[in-house]
Amino acid sequence: MVTFPTRPKTTGGENDVVRCSKPLPDARPMQRTVFVLFAAVILTVGCAPFAMSNHMINADPDRVVAAIGSHDVVLLGEVHDNVGQHALRAQVLRRWIQRGARPALLMEQFDREHQHELDRALVQPEASVDSVIAAAGAAPTRPGQGWQWQLYRPYVQLAIDFQLPIIAANVSRADARRVVTDGLQALGFDPNVPADIAQAQSREIVESHCGQLNSSDGLRLMAAQVARDQFMARAIEGAAPRATVLLAGNGHIRSDIGVPRWLSPATRLRSVAIGLLEPDTASERARFDLSVKTPAQSRPDPCDAMRGAASSVSARNPGPLSQ
Repeated sequence: MVTFPTRPKTTGGENDVVRCSKPLPDARPMQRTVFVLFAAVILTVGCAPFAMSNHMINADPDRVVAAIGSHDVVLLGEVHDNVGQHALRAQVLRRWIQRGARPALLMEQFDREHQHELDRALVQPEASVDSVIAAAGAAPTRPGQGWQWQLYRPYVQLAIDFQLPIIAANVSRADARRVVTDGLQALGFDPNVPADIAQAQSREIVESHCGQLNSSDGLRLMAAQVARDQFMARAIEGAAPRATVLLAGNGHIRSDIGVPRWLSPATRLRSVAIGLLEPDTASERARFDLSVKTPAQSRPDPCDAMRGAASSVSARNPGPLSQ
């Protein structure tokens, strides 16, 4: 069973969190149109200075393992649909494990409510990837919904092969909506969000939503991203002193505003945040302790689907975004 200690308040030092002078105001209920767009935050937006900052290497698994070095808290990013990145990460993890590492796997793809079912499924004599995913309630209910599980099966298989724990590292969509409407404190998260995190996260949300959100919407939705980052940090702290690997989107891995900013100074010193970047995002390398350059994944323009969803909802229920 994993417990989550309260993150200590810190002052001074390059790895410490700089706090706002007062909490951000509680979020207020949003229009339905914004809630429809809110679902996309999970997949589109998927931390303290570090000695390897701005360093980029090519997508070679042995070089990535070497770069991990003595760090036993590894935050390993992804672009969720990039097939090549997932293949690389699976190779990196398998080689690191074969060299003796026995980390807990913290996976964004599992919601925290299902930790008990996840633990029980993993210890069954006939445990399989399918049984673990099904037991944790993670299988999509309709085609095209949820995670692309074929990309995450290798990580679950690693856990089974090497008897590694999997820790559900995500805050559910229902809980994320709760913190958006009622504030981070409503579910026990820290509402004292440093100003630079709040502003940067809000800006990222607005920019990733193709002109469908304004700055006020971004500030409200920011709470969902921060709740996830805080919970992932608590899960890492709760697994200590065991080595851990967090498998999550690049937005969570960011060393400037993501999960590393919510780690205790001692844990931050043990950690390395590795972003996996496609060629057109190479300029983002400064956001990570280490970045790995990977080939791009071919995909349709995500703005097309986002604008279509917003137009459909606005036509049925006009709100502020349709004005």
